[in-house]
Amino acid sequence: MNQQQLIAKLRMQLQLLEQQVLQHDASLAAREQKLLAHTERFNDELFHQHGAKLAPCVQQLRDSINQLERQLQRQISAATVTKTCEKIQDRFVALKRAMATTNIDVKEQQAQKLQKQRYFRQKQSQRHQQSGFSWIANQVMQSSHRLYQELDKHLNWEKKILLKIEQLQYQLDTCHSTAKIAIQNDLLSMHRRLGKCRQAISYIEDRIQVFEHPQQNNRR
Repeated sequence: MNQQQLIAKLRMQLQLLEQQVLQHDASLAAREQKLLAHTERFNDELFHQHGAKLAPCVQQLRDSINQLERQLQRQISAATVTKTCEKIQDRFVALKRAMATTNIDVKEQQAQKLQKQRYFRQKQSQRHQQSGFSWIANQVMQSSHRLYQELDKHLNWEKKILLKIEQLQYQLDTCHSTAKIAIQNDLLSMHRRLGKCRQAISYIEDRIQVFEHPQQNNRR
């Protein structure tokens, strides 16, 4: 096989591979693209590319074939030409392998994501138990929707406690002296309940913040 035949053969192989790559990229679901968005699927010596789509690799492989053609025209040393040929072969193999293993890479990233989520939930549960608010159900802490429900419930309790405090304060200001001690005790109890309720509200709001901005909280 002469030099022209070699280049022609490589370009034909690339043309066939390009069609396969385009079909591969077109078949990717949005979820798969998101999972592999920041995944480096090749080492830097093969391709400079990350993510699910492999089309950028085709152009890099085409550039290698063009480089080989220039080397042959300029009669570059046989060692350099051999090295370029080996690199082209490695790129063909790596690109085919990447297409074949996309589903495996997706499953691997999905498993890592689930593992991170489980770790996050475990840490949240541990913090919840250590917070002093374990009387708020653990399952509530795992759902932003239920957290908002719990927040609304505590805000309603806060309003009711404040109303009760106003009523007791009015009674204290207008009652006979013999009843003051009992009312003062009730007021003290209500203020304690109000303090605990507000602490719980603050705690739930922090949990909501963690759910809605997990990356921000992970950097703390």
